[in-house]
Amino acid sequence: MKIRVGHGYDVHRFCENRKLYIGCVNIPHTEGLLGHSDADVLSHAIMDALLGACGLRDIGYYFPDNDDSFLGISGTELLKRTAKIIRQEGFEISNVDSTVIAQAPRLSPYINAMKENIALALSIPVSDVSVKATTEEKLGFTGRKEGISAHAVCLVIKK
Repeated sequence: MKIRVGHGYDVHRFCENRKLYIGCVNIPHTEGLLGHSDADVLSHAIMDALLGACGLRDIGYYFPDNDDSFLGISGTELLKRTAKIIRQEGFEISNVDSTVIAQAPRLSPYINAMKENIALALSIPVSDVSVKATTEEKLGFTGRKEGISAHAVCLVIKK
């Protein structure tokens, strides 16, 4: 059995006239995040962590933003496809730990739904998913409410 660790990071800026998706959950907010897909910053960070742990390329390689077949695609669907890719490579997901950095909106009411939806998309137990949220005390682009970022780490096991 070979255990491997991966780290992922993603960032998206706010924009008007878009829905806000974080961790496969639609969160009521005055703005959404700009992106080719639904711009689910948390899902994207988790995907990169999983792909990296397996020694694979990043999400842009598998789901390029110049391919219209991914236009508006959900973070849920992208997580499912990523899980399929890594399983085809002979890996299983042990756990995912993640942090969303956002001054606004307040995310604590949505954390459990995020965990459940991420676990469902990855076909792992909810107990193997951690989602945390923090602010940057009004510092930097997230503190100025210009966007949201997310970090994720994961552990995968080579079968």
